[in-house]
Amino acid sequence: MKLKVDFNEVIGKIKPMHGVGQPPFSGVDFSMFRYLKEAGIPYSRLHDVGGAFGGGRWVDIPNLFRDFSADENDEASYDFTFTDMLITALIENGIEPFFRLGVTIENQALIKSYRLDPPSDYGKWARICEHVIRHYTEGWANGFNYDIKYWEIWNEPDNYEDINRNQMWRGTKEQFYELYNVASKHLKRCFPHLKIGGYASCGFYAISKTFVKEANSSPRKEYFIDFFDGFIDYIKQNDCPLDFFSWHSYGTIETNAEYCSYAKKRLVEAGYGDVEITCNEWNSLVKERGTYKHAAVTAGMMLMFQDAPLDSAMFYDARYGISIYGSLFNPLTAEPLPSYYAFTAFNQLYKLGEQVSVELCEAGVYAVAARKGKSGCLVIANTTENEIPLELEMNAFERFCYITANGDDEKHSSVPEMLPKESIVVINTDIG
Repeated sequence: MKLKVDFNEVIGKIKPMHGVGQPPFSGVDFSMFRYLKEAGIPYSRLHDVGGAFGGGRWVDIPNLFRDFSADENDEASYDFTFTDMLITALIENGIEPFFRLGVTIENQALIKSYRLDPPSDYGKWARICEHVIRHYTEGWANGFNYDIKYWEIWNEPDNYEDINRNQMWRGTKEQFYELYNVASKHLKRCFPHLKIGGYASCGFYAISKTFVKEANSSPRKEYFIDFFDGFIDYIKQNDCPLDFFSWHSYGTIETNAEYCSYAKKRLVEAGYGDVEITCNEWNSLVKERGTYKHAAVTAGMMLMFQDAPLDSAMFYDARYGISIYGSLFNPLTAEPLPSYYAFTAFNQLYKLGEQVSVELCEAGVYAVAARKGKSGCLVIANTTENEIPLELEMNAFERFCYITANGDDEKHSSVPEMLPKESIVVINTDIG
C-alpha cells in the first residue's frame, strides 16, 4: 500500500470528531474526567445522564424543574444542585458540554412511560429552557458564565412511528415539529449568539446502498426518513431557527459515509447548506468493544468523518460502569480500553489544527495528517484483518510513532514496514 503525505499542502482544519456522549462518573466522583482531559475531548453530549426512566438528579428538564405547575420565573422552582457539579467538573477539565434539552430514554416505556409526553404548554417549556441556559451562561439563580454554545432540543423523537412504543417521545411528529417551532424561536430570540438546533435524528439507515435495501430497512427505519423530510419541510415553511442538525448512527464506516453525504445533500437542497451537521451519537461494532478491532474501527470512523461533509461527532459513549455502549473504560478496573487510544490519536491531529494532503487508495485503511508550524502528525487506521505492507512517502522526518494493536500500546522508534492488522498508527514528524 502506498501512502503519500504532503505536509506543505494545507487543505483545511481538523474538526472536532473526538467528542463523546455520557462522560465517565460514578455518584459525584468525577475523577475519571482526567482521561477525557488527557485525550483532549472537545465536547461531551449530555444525554442519558438523567437516571433510570429519565428520573434522578441530572440534566433532564424534569430533574431541573420538578413541578411543571410551578412559576418558571422563580429561582426556587429549579434544582440545579447536581447538574452544577457535573457541568463544573467538565468545564474544569476543558470539556465543553453539549447540552441536550429534554429527557433520558425510558427503556421500559412499553410498560409505562413517565416523562415522554409532549409538554402541556410548549411556551412554558421553552421559558424553562431559557432559564436553564441563563443559569449556566449568564449567572442567573446563583449560576455561572460558562461558554456553552450548543443547546439541542430533544433527542430522537422519531425513535418509533408508534407513539405507544416510542422510548423518547409519546407524541406525534407534528406535535414535535410544533414544540421545536415554539422553543427554537423563543431561545434564539433570547440568545442570538448561541447555537440552537436538534433534533438528534435516529438516522438514515433506510437509504443505505452499501447493503441490499430490503435487508437494511424496516417500517421503523423508513419512518426516520419520513420524520426528517417532514421536519425539514416544517421548519422551512415556519422559518424556524436551525443552527445545527444532529443525527445518530450505529452503522459501519462505509454506511456512515453515505449518511453524512445524504444529510448534507438534503439540507443543501432545502436551503440549509450553511447549517452545522453533527453525528452526535455513534458507535460501530459495539459487540467488539474492548478489542483492538473496535479500536481500529473507532479511529477509522473519526478519520473518515474528518473528510466527510460533517462538522463534529460525538461517540456514544464514554460512561464508566455496566453498559451496552460504554466502550472506553473497563467497568471493573476503570482502566482505558483500547478504543480510548483512538481518541488520544485523533487529538494529536486536532492539537495541530491544519489538515494536509494525504493520498491513499486501500480498502479498509484510513489516514489523516495535520501540521502546526514545523510539527506534523499522521494517523493511520487499518481496520482490516490483514497485515498490509506500508510504503510511506512524505516530505517530513519521522520522529517516532505509537502503535495500538495486538496488545501493544507502545512508542516505537521507526515507522513499521507492515501495518499490523486492526491497528492504529500515529506518526509524529518534523517538517523540514
